[in-house]
Amino acid sequence: MAYICERMEQVTVIGAGSWGTAVAALAARENAVTLWARRSELAEAINRQSENPDYLPGVRLPFGLRSTADLAEAVAGAGILALAVPSHGFRAIVDEIRSVPAQVPIISLTKGIEVETLCRMTEIIAEGFPTHVSDRVGVLTGPNLAAEVMAGSPTAAVVAMQDQEAAKQVQATFAGPTFRVYTNDDVVGCELAGSLKNVMAIAAGMSTGLGFGDNTRAALITRALAELTRLGVALGGAPATFAGLAGMGDLIATCTSSQSRNHRVGVGLAAGKRLEQITGEMNMVAEGIKTTKAVLELANRAGVEMPIAQQVGKVLYEGHHPRQAVMTLMTRASKSES
Repeated sequence: MAYICERMEQVTVIGAGSWGTAVAALAARENAVTLWARRSELAEAINRQSENPDYLPGVRLPFGLRSTADLAEAVAGAGILALAVPSHGFRAIVDEIRSVPAQVPIISLTKGIEVETLCRMTEIIAEGFPTHVSDRVGVLTGPNLAAEVMAGSPTAAVVAMQDQEAAKQVQATFAGPTFRVYTNDDVVGCELAGSLKNVMAIAAGMSTGLGFGDNTRAALITRALAELTRLGVALGGAPATFAGLAGMGDLIATCTSSQSRNHRVGVGLAAGKRLEQITGEMNMVAEGIKTTKAVLELANRAGVEMPIAQQVGKVLYEGHHPRQAVMTLMTRASKSES
């Protein structure tokens, strides 16, 4: 039976940070959208001002978007459910959601790995909703900086879900004139790519903060792509995924943009700031700080060498200076590129 695109959906986005708000706004152009905010005062401000004053100040939100701090109210009647909460709080939110119809597409917008269990966010969703149709759980990911998306700068993303009918439903809901959405069935690869690139973005920020130029950045991004592809494929992702929007596309965006929170962490570390100081100056989570530990553990279990991630870990957790990390990488034994 041919797929017929139905544009009107009841969409729920859980998490009113910058990216959750941006995704909610994308859907609200032609759908009724409920955006859940943890704090009631933020939900009230969004409804009153038609903007998110904490995370996207000055950006007008569509008329079809409303916010609530009541989780049960937010989820009730959802035809598509999107989760945009930080990885360290993801499981707690999933556990709070009482029921979601088994056929409703659920997508993660979170690019991280749970440190304690090494679970991807879709694995946490599967554990939290054991009777849900597993093929209708996926991710929306890509080179998508929230401020640029809201400004209407053309970009693209990929929705990865094994049920292609559901993937097309999600695609139609979020796609627009400046936000092109592709489908993919490689949930594992797309999800890992989005998480692993955050670690590499911290490394790129260190490079920028140390004053290195375009040659360094290009070499770093290229080797970072090789590194995250090795681990991603070892963990079940398809090689081609890492050359696409979820992999190379997102890696380039986060490794080159000052808007990237993880990139800013690296810049701050290169400037000699303590990690606590850097995070204290940010009102949003830089997933790479926690994800690096999980990535290194996954790499160790899979027997995959990840020298860039290893050096990022030494800077984050062992007090090494970024310049020391660079010298360690540059003086490694020579080897074949392949």
